[in-house]
Amino acid sequence: MTSNAPRSRSIRKHPGVAAVALAATAALLAGCGSDDASDPLKEDKGSGSGDTVVVGSNNFAESILLADIYGEALKAKGIKVTYKPNIGSRETTYGLLKNGSITVLPEYNGSLLSYLDPKAEQKTAEAVNAAVKTKLDSTLTLLESSPAEDKDSVSVNAATAKKYNLTAESTLADLKDAAPELVIGGSPEFQTRQQGLLGLKSVYGLEFKSFKALDAGGPLTQAALTKNTVQAADIFTTDPTITKEKFVVLKDPENLFGFANVTPLAYKSGLSQEGVDALNAVSAKLDTETLLDLDSQVQLDNKDPLDVAQAWLKSAGLS
Repeated sequence: MTSNAPRSRSIRKHPGVAAVALAATAALLAGCGSDDASDPLKEDKGSGSGDTVVVGSNNFAESILLADIYGEALKAKGIKVTYKPNIGSRETTYGLLKNGSITVLPEYNGSLLSYLDPKAEQKTAEAVNAAVKTKLDSTLTLLESSPAEDKDSVSVNAATAKKYNLTAESTLADLKDAAPELVIGGSPEFQTRQQGLLGLKSVYGLEFKSFKALDAGGPLTQAALTKNTVQAADIFTTDPTITKEKFVVLKDPENLFGFANVTPLAYKSGLSQEGVDALNAVSAKLDTETLLDLDSQVQLDNKDPLDVAQAWLKSAGLS
């Protein structure tokens, strides 16, 4: 599934990133179940007493930003918080959540389900969350999903959108007549996956002029779409390049690309009900358009993610 495949993302500098990443690696090598008090990922272990909630993030810019949003929302309720940013991939952070080394982590529901059960079908967001809950380790709990999604999309550049009268309200089906004249780009796997060219043809009837193998929504794909080397491409829906280059993201009403709703994942005994309510309140206010704007502030305007998180929470009435 394209939306759940490992992907390369930009990583903004964040206080302590290098040290935390090294600490995470050391903890993993030493065995996360160790009782060694010198382990920096164990010192702030969450507990049922609610002393400290440890908010972690994966190793890409959006995850760090979301962790700051979660942490500051918890602080606004008087909950003590420490941060462990930029730890690593899901293979590392899931284990750290299970043993309580971190208490809360921003997740993506469909991607998490694919990690837990690669063969699971994804029909609706609600069904995805229900399936995740049956597969989760018993120490963990999935909170409410937000409408915000960071998922694969077919996006077109501004010139192509203008030529074929495509807008933010256009769907993939609206590309059918234009597709034979367009080159589409994406990762090599995009060419042979159902959540790629195969599905675009079977679900939406799209047959493109040709396919150009690039990377998974990364700088090669972004540059090719900007330079019109390709006219359509697989771009992630909260990629700040969309804003910068005025790409148009085509809607996917048939959910070909699955689900990737931003969702807090938590260590049960480390988070009070007040904490659960605070994070669910964040999910209720966070949509894809908002997340794209916040990502753009961090990754294009070089604002500190903590400052961006605090400003948004205040504007949303959550702090």
